[in-house]
Amino acid sequence: MEHKLKILLVEDDLNLGFVIKDNLEGLKYQVEWATNGKEGLKKALNESFQFAILDIMLPKMSGFDVAEEIVKHKPELPFLFLTAKSMLEDKVRGLKLGRDYLTKPFEFKELEARIENILNREPKAIKADQKEFQIGLFQFDYVNQYLDHDGKQKRLTKKEADLLRLLCLNLNEVMPRELALKSIWGSDDYFNGRSMDVFISRLRKYLREDDSIQLINIHGVGFKLAVKAS
Repeated sequence: MEHKLKILLVEDDLNLGFVIKDNLEGLKYQVEWATNGKEGLKKALNESFQFAILDIMLPKMSGFDVAEEIVKHKPELPFLFLTAKSMLEDKVRGLKLGRDYLTKPFEFKELEARIENILNREPKAIKADQKEFQIGLFQFDYVNQYLDHDGKQKRLTKKEADLLRLLCLNLNEVMPRELALKSIWGSDDYFNGRSMDVFISRLRKYLREDDSIQLINIHGVGFKLAVKAS
């Protein structure tokens, strides 16, 4: 299978970076390589990628800090960490921020498999730039912030549209509460959490005309926008 996905690699080890880039391009991925955290973050925020590989120990800005900004501004972008560290707290922090981590040294086949596994369970990564969505009988226009059903348009607020788009990018999968709160509200504190619950209730009300759509609360984890196949 030929891959045309674009991957961001942020790695300051020139030898390792060259090897990873060369091998990924051999698999037909497109690769943009940055050698420090600030350069990597600039690329992540200003260019379109479907996946990112972040070293943790980077000059100018750590991989953790880069990841936090990605989660805040581009929550749909999946990534994994490369780390030479073996301390439990680093692994836990990495797993909370990203999808996975890989401890150096590693075999390239393992990196390849992890990328494939993450992308296979992350359909949102393939459509990260999508602005229009079909949700059951509804058409959702993110740019113009409205839902259309049977010719009737419902105007959405900016936060409603942001939240619905994030749910759509995770369609039929769980959207973590923390992800939505940090990327849309800016933090995952108690009051923002209550605010998000109100917005979820509004979206559930807007979508209730279509019985094939469910907006499910996964207690303590997040929400799932589920659409039954017709």
